[in-house]
Amino acid sequence: MAAGAAHFTQKIFSVILTHSDDLGRVVIPKEIRRTLRLREGTPLEIFTDREGEIILKKYSPMAELGSFAKQYAESLAQTTGYAVCVTDRDTVIAAAGGMKKEFVGKPISKQLETLILNRDVSAASRNDKEFVMILAGEDGDFQHQVIYPIICEGDAIGSVAILSRETKVKMGETEQKLAYTAAAFLGRQMES
Repeated sequence: MAAGAAHFTQKIFSVILTHSDDLGRVVIPKEIRRTLRLREGTPLEIFTDREGEIILKKYSPMAELGSFAKQYAESLAQTTGYAVCVTDRDTVIAAAGGMKKEFVGKPISKQLETLILNRDVSAASRNDKEFVMILAGEDGDFQHQVIYPIICEGDAIGSVAILSRETKVKMGETEQKLAYTAAAFLGRQMES
């Protein structure tokens, strides 16, 4: 390994398939479902390569809006002066406004996943019990947040978060309306 190169470890599961049913269905082992955070009904994309390997990938409808969500987040961050991120139900798909670019592609916290699935809204400060961590593990030094779920055709598919590092400036009705508008707009874009 070259000096200074990062070393990553990844769990790899080896599965021997001995049976599929007469409809061609295959059971994905519990360990893999847990690692990939697959719930019942989670859509998967299936790919094959030239060597005949099958690749399963979680499907994210929000990923289709990746560059559009990035532009929207950048515009909203520039207008408000706050950090903005857009997520699907698993990862951050766009970030702007002083928010570390390394946030993009990182898994969201269980708290945020639950907020999205429950279609809840968060308008909280760090000391409030309603404050939700954005990322699993690390989260930066954000002090205030407004988070709205993105709803598309009745399904909660992600969230828009406006975040502030300022300790003395609380977010109010304006930021709540902006986050709601962004979430509603992105949801409608997915429907078209």
